[in-house]
Amino acid sequence: MSFWIKLALGTVVFYGVINLAAYFGQRKLMYFPDRQRTLPAEMGLAGAEERVIATPDGQRIVAWYGRAQPGRPTLLYFHGNGASLAARAPRIARFMDEGWGVYMMTYRGYGGSTGSPSEAANVADARLAYHALVKEGVPPRSIVAYGESLGSGIAVRIAAELPVGGVILDAPYTSIVDVAARAYPFLPVRLFLIDRYETTRYIAGIKAPLLILHGENDSVVPVAMGRELARLAPEPKRLVTFPNGHHSDLYINGNNAIDAVREWVKGLPAG
Repeated sequence: MSFWIKLALGTVVFYGVINLAAYFGQRKLMYFPDRQRTLPAEMGLAGAEERVIATPDGQRIVAWYGRAQPGRPTLLYFHGNGASLAARAPRIARFMDEGWGVYMMTYRGYGGSTGSPSEAANVADARLAYHALVKEGVPPRSIVAYGESLGSGIAVRIAAELPVGGVILDAPYTSIVDVAARAYPFLPVRLFLIDRYETTRYIAGIKAPLLILHGENDSVVPVAMGRELARLAPEPKRLVTFPNGHHSDLYINGNNAIDAVREWVKGLPAG
């Protein structure tokens, strides 16, 4: 057997091993949880409390809940794929300083929640979080589904299925398949990805005002994806981009996402 044939066979075998590793390890490449359970008070959130949601399949989902001031909305917040609730305490505090409520669930395997994350589980648990928030006395018209990065696809699913007063998407993607194909162009991810989060399939189903926030220098989820979702979404909708914004800094480093959200919230229908 010639050297070139051996090289070709070795390359094929190596590529096959890489694909098998990517297939079986794909969720480890997608979810990066901080598993430590932390109480809101430990992070200085005196106005927030822990909630635990029991799932039909026997898991426990941890959430933090800070009540809204009278007449203000509550953000039903779905976070990104890294860390957990504690890492987002400064953002929660900033929202609560505006008088907005925050109900932030964490995914399975994150922040004290049991089980392992997946698209199916995350969406199912998000539905439970929505109904738990309604049971807390928050009417659907006062709920704003907020999705950060990975959570943007979950927020769109909830808003397309259940009544909400508004939707905010922070660094949203068209699909995780598109994000993965961009990050791993040498792998056939469109064929084997299990958790696909295909936001473009559901965005037209939103029946509430929509705000999209995106950094123009986002190297993880390019701003073109936010623009595409804005194009596909029904009215009323607003796209706000930040010239100096990256993937997760729209509320810091001189970016003024809080101003954009505040202005948008003022325009929501009463209630």
